[in-house]
Amino acid sequence: MLNTLKMRGKTKLFILHFLLILICVLATQESFSQAKYPARPIKIVSPFAAGTISDITLRTVGQKLGLRLNTQIVIENQTGAGGINAAKSVLSSAHDGYTLALLSNSTAISVSLFKNLSFDPIQDFTPVIGISDFTNVFASNYSKNQSLKTLMERAKSKPGDLNIGTTAIGSSNHLTAALFKSITGLNFTVIPYRSPSDLLIAIQRNDVDLIIQSYGAIKEALLNKQILALGITSAKRNPSAPQIPTLQELGIESFEVVSWNGLFAPKSTPREIVSLLGIEILETLKDQELVKKLNDLGVETRPLSQEELSHRMKSDIAKWAKVISDAGIEKQ
Repeated sequence: MLNTLKMRGKTKLFILHFLLILICVLATQESFSQAKYPARPIKIVSPFAAGTISDITLRTVGQKLGLRLNTQIVIENQTGAGGINAAKSVLSSAHDGYTLALLSNSTAISVSLFKNLSFDPIQDFTPVIGISDFTNVFASNYSKNQSLKTLMERAKSKPGDLNIGTTAIGSSNHLTAALFKSITGLNFTVIPYRSPSDLLIAIQRNDVDLIIQSYGAIKEALLNKQILALGITSAKRNPSAPQIPTLQELGIESFEVVSWNGLFAPKSTPREIVSLLGIEILETLKDQELVKKLNDLGVETRPLSQEELSHRMKSDIAKWAKVISDAGIEKQ
């Protein structure tokens, strides 16, 4: 009996030692796995089409980030449905830090624009870091040599006579026009176009009196004196175009619209990986060659912290929900 008890005791001790060794091995493997991240290419899914300002910005940052991390950054464009397809693609992937999402002010707009949004940008995603800001410009046909004040006076004296062109309904540019109408109380007609190129054709043919578009998208037309910039929507002048006054300077108090992009990961992505990515992207955004290249496009680097990026998303959701409601824009 005594020998049997001793054997049982040794067996239990052996099992205990085995379990401790197994735990140590697993912990070491997990630590090693995390330490060598990234061990393969990282994919960033973007809701914007190839060649857009947001796409060029992301690819520029991704190329520099890949050099820092010694891996390839793959940009995958999944357009349409207000960014829903892109977000769902990221959330359905493994939450291991190898598939990330580019979310933006357009994501905040989608929360109120779509009846059945299949994801929650606050609950389902973790902010990694803010990347960039870019602003919209109010512009008219260059040959008319008009001011925004003149056009506003016309809209006031002849309600409904002024036509403002934007891109698609629900876009940042379209909602900028809605906010402009709400703040000024002016009555004008907003005409949405399919693309920035269609918008430029419309203003050059005088089909519309005014357009709202991102600075980078119309920079060449501005430099070629095809269109004239009347005002910019940011609270401060854009360093890339310091000659363009802000709408606040032109007397439209509290008017501010800034489009932005930020990198997000699925909520359950390991915190260590999210932190590492934030640190590495922050350093990437300090690269002066990158800063200059983006500035030439009218884009400002904006490395917001996780807390700042979260606050920006939440505040933009609330802001655009009110604009959409006030403008009576029907949910899609």
